Amino acid sequence: MTSDATDKECDIEENISKEKELINPVLWKFLLFIGVIIYSSYTIFVHLCEIDGKIPFKSSSMVLMTEITKFVMSAIMFIPEYKKHGLQLPPFLLIIPFAVPGFLYCLNNNLAVYIQLEMDPATYQVLGNFKILTTAILFRLIIKKPITKIQWIALGFLLLAGITNSYGGFINKLVVKDLGHIYITIAGLIMISIYCTVSGLSGVYTEYVLKNQKELSIHLQNGLLYSFGILLNGILFLYQGYDTADYAMFTGYTVYTWLLIISQAVIGIIMGVIMKHASNITRLFLISTAMILTTVLSIVIFGLHLNIYFVFAIVLVLAALYLHHM
Repeated sequence: MTSDATDKECDIEENISKEKELINPVLWKFLLFIGVIIYSSYTIFVHLCEIDGKIPFKSSSMVLMTEITKFVMSAIMFIPEYKKHGLQLPPFLLIIPFAVPGFLYCLNNNLAVYIQLEMDPATYQVLGNFKILTTAILFRLIIKKPITKIQWIALGFLLLAGITNSYGGFINKLVVKDLGHIYITIAGLIMISIYCTVSGLSGVYTEYVLKNQKELSIHLQNGLLYSFGILLNGILFLYQGYDTADYAMFTGYTVYTWLLIISQAVIGIIMGVIMKHASNITRLFLISTAMILTTVLSIVIFGLHLNIYFVFAIVLVLAALYLHHM
């Protein structure tokens, strides 16, 4: 590693330390606690929205409304700063990088909706932990943060957990998509692989952008990010309605859809704060903890029956989380 790279890594660690000091420790823990609860609710709400095994609304409509909601929330939280300092936008060339995570999030947020139709909620959360593997690799390549041998072993445990859980899904005798049983399809495996790769890239790149422009308010940065999200998802929404000339925004919406939108807007804001003041490693810890809560909720709400392969996968994931963060 070159001297410049070492100095840059030290600067990043120093900035993270200083930024975390600005947050009240109690408030920070509460933020993480709320983040776990909200993140675990995503797949539950999507399945509650289903009608005859299908999503009754356009994914682009739901994601677009989520981006609009996040933008409005960021704008409201930016008002106190605006009254003190006014609106000071960075140069155009520094705004463009926010378009990249905007595109990646647009792709993944829409893909995440359809993934729910190819697997049960608990399986989605377990395989979703492959984001730890992709994020760690990209985190090492882009932000240059070293990963220990023990942490790499933990990542291997996660890989084994995913294989074990997938095998359990394939041999399940009940091939019908019943929320009360563990299941996954070939399409689901392909989609979750793409999802985890793009998720890792979008998370790491977003952290890189936020920390490279640390002098900007997190609310202003979020506003820029969500502006591109609104633009891209708006284009996708118009494209999806082109063939049928159906541009109705709220077709198929229920109370669960609105709960899904609001919860995703809130977790988006929370994730931005985490990546600004901590790192993607903290974000992954939140995501993995949410997996356990999602399993509990699936048992309570859907009467989920766990097979031995899934239980073994859970044990491997927990062991991996312990090693990864020890």
